[in-house]
Amino acid sequence: MVESPDWNPEQPLGKFFPPMRNDLILRAARGEETERAPVWVMRQAGRYLPGKYCPHKFRAVRAEHDFFEICRTPSLACEITLQPIRRYLGLVDAAIIFSDILVVPQAMGMEVLMNPAPFFPAPLNTPADIVRLREHVDVHKELGYVFAAITRTRHGLRGEVPLIGFCGAPWTLFSYMIEGGGSKTLQKAKTWLFKYPQESKALLARIADICVDFLVGQVDAGAQLLQVFDSWAGELSPHDFTEFALPPLQHIVISVRARLAENHLPAVPLILFAKGANAPSSLATAAATGFDVLGLDWCVVPEDVRTAAPRRALQGNLDPTRLYGGREAIENGVRHMCAAFRVGGRPPKGWIANLGHGITPGVDPDDLKWFFECVHKYSASGVMP
Repeated sequence: MVESPDWNPEQPLGKFFPPMRNDLILRAARGEETERAPVWVMRQAGRYLPGKYCPHKFRAVRAEHDFFEICRTPSLACEITLQPIRRYLGLVDAAIIFSDILVVPQAMGMEVLMNPAPFFPAPLNTPADIVRLREHVDVHKELGYVFAAITRTRHGLRGEVPLIGFCGAPWTLFSYMIEGGGSKTLQKAKTWLFKYPQESKALLARIADICVDFLVGQVDAGAQLLQVFDSWAGELSPHDFTEFALPPLQHIVISVRARLAENHLPAVPLILFAKGANAPSSLATAAATGFDVLGLDWCVVPEDVRTAAPRRALQGNLDPTRLYGGREAIENGVRHMCAAFRVGGRPPKGWIANLGHGITPGVDPDDLKWFFECVHKYSASGVMP
């Protein structure tokens, strides 16, 4: 049971963690055949669950604290991470630490506000502004609160499910730092790529180095899988993705694996979610990054990915808005998804069930439960979708 009575959240926390009782997602990420598909959802820790399911009441906490203050408070980040595991005990197969991809730009010296969307009061307008960034980022000093939250959460999970750590991809972080927030066109960020290609590549490489340190630190703290979110991968043409976004992603994979080995840390599975990179050439490029698992959005057919990226485990990919369509729509969607990922009626192999993007705040928690239950039913060995 998550957070058993003998667990004291205030006790000194070492790194001798309880044994795992559910390693389904770890096996699937390694490409193994599993008795059913493991399942979790992106953004599963947070706003869609009402306060009654969380002693700290996420929405009440959010009203009293700045978003990033919650991220920087390990006890609160831990509590919010554990919330869906308690709510869906036995149905969800992984926890993901409550944090945000934009803690990396903050660590680099940029101010980021959540109002409620992310906002940079002073974005990078030209390469001359790069001097405002910290020349050297000590991730243990700047992002140690994430590591503390991960260690606390591993203990709080009591081995119930594995814990996922994450960061943003260099291209996505670069875009936020230049756009100053979200954008429909990414005009400013793309202008940098095309007008200042060498400066852009240097900044992307600098961000990638910090991501490497951050991801390795998360594994050292207790993370058992790592996901890199490239939310704006689909905004680049295949050629531009290959030139600008691919090299820093490859650097992350190679460097994280090497550093984990050097530090005698577990060789955890690496997941890339490159949203919108759905053309065959883009899928092949994503596979070339070397990540163990490719996360898919709902606009791609799994068979196309298998052709373009063989020997990669896959994650995804139900349209998140289907969760608003009622139980019949959810069940039909899950049935179709399971049929698409299962080849020849065999048990699932190398597949992690998920949504094709993050869950949105208005979803009924009971409908999400139904999604989990349908995945259990239709992905199980011996059950034909």
